[in-house]
Amino acid sequence: MLTERVKEILSWYSSDNPGVKSNLARMLMHGNLAGTGKMVILPVDQGVEHGPARSFAPNPEGYDPRYHFALGIEAGCNAYAAPLGFLEAGAAEFAGQIPLILKLNNNDSLFATSNPVSAVTGSVHDALRLGCAAIGFTIYPGSSWRKEMFQEIRELSEEAKEVGLPTVLWSYPRGEGLSAKGETAIDVVAYAAHLACQLGAHIVKVKPPTAHIEQDAARKVYETHAIPIETLDQRIRHVVQSSFDGRRIVIFSGGAAKKSVEDVYDEIRLIHKGGGFGSIIGRNSFQRPKAVGTEMLNKIMEIYAS
Repeated sequence: MLTERVKEILSWYSSDNPGVKSNLARMLMHGNLAGTGKMVILPVDQGVEHGPARSFAPNPEGYDPRYHFALGIEAGCNAYAAPLGFLEAGAAEFAGQIPLILKLNNNDSLFATSNPVSAVTGSVHDALRLGCAAIGFTIYPGSSWRKEMFQEIRELSEEAKEVGLPTVLWSYPRGEGLSAKGETAIDVVAYAAHLACQLGAHIVKVKPPTAHIEQDAARKVYETHAIPIETLDQRIRHVVQSSFDGRRIVIFSGGAAKKSVEDVYDEIRLIHKGGGFGSIIGRNSFQRPKAVGTEMLNKIMEIYAS
C-alpha cells in the first residue's frame, strides 16, 4: 500500500500517465527506504566513464556485473542504474529483485575534451526488454554540445513517457565556459537542477554544491537577496527550491571513494537536513569490500529514514 508521502510525491507529476506513476512508485516503495519518499540508488556506469581498472581494481569483485546487482539487492537500495551491457549481464538472473534504470547515454575518457558529450548507447526498447523501471541520461550544461543533448533527452523522454517509463537525469555542468570550481558552484548546480526539471526529468541527480558563485550576474542576486549558502544544508535547500520549489525528486551524488566512511555520513546528514530526497552512491560503495559497502549503504538509509 502506498504511503501518504509517496502519494503526495506522485501528485506532483499530474501530467504523467499511470505507467510513469506506477514505476515511480515501484522505486519509491522498494528497499529499506520504501514509503519514506527518500531514495538511495546504486549507479555503476563508471566502467564506461573511467575505465575498468580505475573503477573496479580497488575491489576486483566489481569486474563481474552480477556483483552490483547483488550489492544493490542486499543493501536494500531503491534501484540499480547501469549501462546496457552491465544490465544485460544480470537482468534475467536477478529479474524482479530490484528496480533497474537503464543509462541511455555514456561518455568515455579516452578522448579528452573541454566540452564533453555522451553517445546514446541504449534505447527505450532496451529498457522495456530488460524490465527497467526508468531510463537514465546525462546532460552537461555548459558544454558547447548542450543543445544537442537537450534535444536528445526531449525525444527519448517523450518516447519513454509514452510507454510508462520515468526519466532520471544526471545534470553535470561542464564545459570550457566554466572553471573547475564552477562545476560545483552553488549558482551553477542550482541552475543545472532547474534545467533538468525543465527538460521533463522526474528524478534529478546533481553534485553537492560548494559555496563558490561562478557567475557575476548571479553573485549580485545572491548578495542582494541574502540567499543563505554558507553551509551545505543551506545549499542543498536552495538546490531543492530551484527544482520547482521541491516538487521534483532531487538526489545527490556521492563522488569518488576518497572520503572516509564518516565523512560520507556527515555529508549525508547535511543533505538530509537540507531536504534532499536522497543519494546516488556508486564508487563510495562498490569500491569498498562488499560487507563494508553494504553496511555503509544501510547506514546512509538509516540517516535518511530518521
